[in-house]
Amino acid sequence: MSDDTTAPIAAAASRQVAVSVTVNGRRSDHTVAARTLLVHHIRDNLQLTGTHVGCDTSNCGACTVLLDGESVKSCTLLAVQADGGDITTVEGLSGPFDGFSAMQEGFRQCHGLQCGYCTPGMLMAATGLLEENGPDITEREIREGLEGNLCRCTGYEMIVRSVRWAAEHPEPDDS
Repeated sequence: MSDDTTAPIAAAASRQVAVSVTVNGRRSDHTVAARTLLVHHIRDNLQLTGTHVGCDTSNCGACTVLLDGESVKSCTLLAVQADGGDITTVEGLSGPFDGFSAMQEGFRQCHGLQCGYCTPGMLMAATGLLEENGPDITEREIREGLEGNLCRCTGYEMIVRSVRWAAEHPEPDDS
């Protein structure tokens, strides 16, 4: 005896949808399964593996990217939800510090990383946080803003110092 109630669910799950996004300044058009998470689209279809899959539950922040300038955990969004959006991944960060952004240079100067697994998500969350709060961001705002990103190695002190460094060394305005 077959259960006909699961057929519509299975059909919807396997349905293909068009997704058009701009990632790190480059337009990308793909057809993906409707249930494809943004993190898997970024890693598997776009081959940008700096965005890590850590927990698949939105608890760790390793998958953090910027979507239309906002820090988001890409394991919590379907790729189709980003359709038409502008995404920045860690591969898209660059700047005047030997090619590094101020945030990347801050992590380098202040030893804000150890094993490196959380680093891409931490960089993206911190970049979004600094863009939102500006250079006068407080240590408390940094700590609260990075609460959703886990690091098992550093104890966060060096990460907070790294974000402060970036706030104190802003990149030149391109405008």
